[in-house]
Amino acid sequence: MDLTGSRVLVTGGAGFVGSHLADRLVADNDVVVVDDCSNGDADWAPDAAEFVEGDCTDPDVVADVLTSDVDAVFHFAASKAVDTDRPRAQFEDNTAMTYNVLERMDEVGVDELAFTSSSTVYGEAPRPTPEDYAPLEPISPYAAGKVAEESLVSTYAHSHGIRAHVFRFANIVGPRLRGAVIPDFIEKLREDPEELTILGDGRQEKSYMHIEECVDAMCHVIDRADRDLNVYNLGTRTTTSVDRIADIVAEEMGLDPDYEHTGGDRGWTGDVPRMRLSIEKLAGLGWEPTQSSDDAVRRATRELLAEL
Repeated sequence: MDLTGSRVLVTGGAGFVGSHLADRLVADNDVVVVDDCSNGDADWAPDAAEFVEGDCTDPDVVADVLTSDVDAVFHFAASKAVDTDRPRAQFEDNTAMTYNVLERMDEVGVDELAFTSSSTVYGEAPRPTPEDYAPLEPISPYAAGKVAEESLVSTYAHSHGIRAHVFRFANIVGPRLRGAVIPDFIEKLREDPEELTILGDGRQEKSYMHIEECVDAMCHVIDRADRDLNVYNLGTRTTTSVDRIADIVAEEMGLDPDYEHTGGDRGWTGDVPRMRLSIEKLAGLGWEPTQSSDDAVRRATRELLAEL
């Protein structure tokens, strides 16, 4: 995929990951952003990009922005809450958006796709988990939707001439992050600096990757991986516990709160309590993260404290 001098569509380009990716692309490409702003903010889309407010569950919206002059699609639009209170609607919306994008790409002859998946597709798998681990056994409707969407992407890659890059993310953190543990802890501690409620037992342990390195890794893979279907984990070799995140946030805020845990080994039904992805395939392509999970969490905490 050529990321210079191209016309690029970014669905969800006003959201957390999508807006950072659009920021990177806009200097060298003609970028179109489409987003309904349910998870993001129109102000996060780059000024130099063409912004269209629209919902990709509507095929007409997708048809309007995905035209034959588009060279590549970054499909990042999704309902992202793993613990949603509307699981069926989330599953149906996310799979509909992906199907709409793929059908329209096939219809107008656009053949380059990047798709954001998730580490949640693996379920509670042995760690570190490689891309070829099977069977995929998701434990949340969000994750089940990602497995279904990956299957659709695979179908179009193998049977409709679309070259696809699928990225299974660890926990990505940084500016513009919302609805996640770091901004949640910041908001709670600003409201009550003396006590912090932590979901689960605090020992949940996962990999965290800074958004800047996430975008670097995506661009590196897209530039070098050229199979019909290219599936890559994006993460770090290290993990951080929820209690450790609480420690880092409290340290950066100059606080020493008491912790109150809600109990259990996970934060909510469908939460994977421990996750670490293998990044050997990514390293084999010549890219490795420079920041540990702790480093990424601390940097993101500082950035979000200045932003929120």
